Amino acid sequence: MAELYADLVDQDAAVQELRSAAASPVHAYFLVGPAGTGKRAGAVSFAASLLCRKGGCGACRDCRQALSESHPDLAVVERRSAALEIDDVREVIRLASTSPPEGQRQVVIIVDVHLARVAGPALLKTIEEPSRGTVFVLTGEPLPPGLATLASRCVRVAFRPARPEAISAWLVSRGTDQDTAAKVSLMAQGSSKRASALAEDPGAVARYDLWRSVLGKLDATGATTAHLADQLLSASEESLSVLRTRQAGEIEALSRRNAAIGEPASRGRKELEERHHREERRWRTDEIRSGLGALAGACRDRLVEIIGDRDSLVVNPDASRLLKSVASVNAASRALVRNPNEPLLLQALLVKLSSSAGD
Repeated sequence: MAELYADLVDQDAAVQELRSAAASPVHAYFLVGPAGTGKRAGAVSFAASLLCRKGGCGACRDCRQALSESHPDLAVVERRSAALEIDDVREVIRLASTSPPEGQRQVVIIVDVHLARVAGPALLKTIEEPSRGTVFVLTGEPLPPGLATLASRCVRVAFRPARPEAISAWLVSRGTDQDTAAKVSLMAQGSSKRASALAEDPGAVARYDLWRSVLGKLDATGATTAHLADQLLSASEESLSVLRTRQAGEIEALSRRNAAIGEPASRGRKELEERHHREERRWRTDEIRSGLGALAGACRDRLVEIIGDRDSLVVNPDASRLLKSVASVNAASRALVRNPNEPLLLQALLVKLSSSAGD
């Protein structure tokens, strides 16, 4: 039996809110929090509880299909580019104007709604005037001021970064050794699903250590900067192997399911492959973001080593340089949401870190 919200760790308050809401849902919810806090997994589990005839048993066909995002009465709308565009919102409008294919209710999950800056007004109108039986579940980071009205039309459910110690303890309870769990919990960016995948990835700890070693390898030369950027990107690409293995299993399972019910082998494959493509894009971005987190952590650890008290932070030039480095790494991590050119982003960051080291 699948347990709803099983992929969420350290989100007890959000889970309790969603479980309570499932008993008497309103027309729209906004699951909001930083990247990697499990909002999408929470939205899918919430959808399962709304579509389940038993209120979210985790065992029935409705729950199983909802959790795999294949339920006829569940639609997941994701951006196809750097932002949620008008064409994406048109799909929401189309879905909202139709009746549920099977049951009395349909759930429309809209991912990354904070990136609907241009399409926001069209989306607002749809949220304000939902068709009967449609429940919207929006996920995203805190909305910019221009989308504040959209958020006000939804019940807000806050997701907060899971504590690394909570993720580490969860991994250990599932059989991961403590050293790997400690490192993976820092790489996971608050996501238990990602942490679980990383714990099964034999190269995850080596990638973590690679990012942590960057400061010690910089020598202010362009050749070293370019080599390090290539090395980091290659490692991030290698991290996709575990994800692709799971995706291949999903395609095989779809083929078996189609054969069992007499459907064409290709039925649903295009949609599944498109979802896999989006998963790969998110995974690669998350891998770089977690690597940057490891790099920032290395900077902070070195900072702690060289300062003896708060006053020395002001006068110690090494401390000042490390503070600049942490700020630069954090800025690069925030820039990932805009789908930048990743090689250029990393090269520019490493140049800044080299300059700080040479001040």
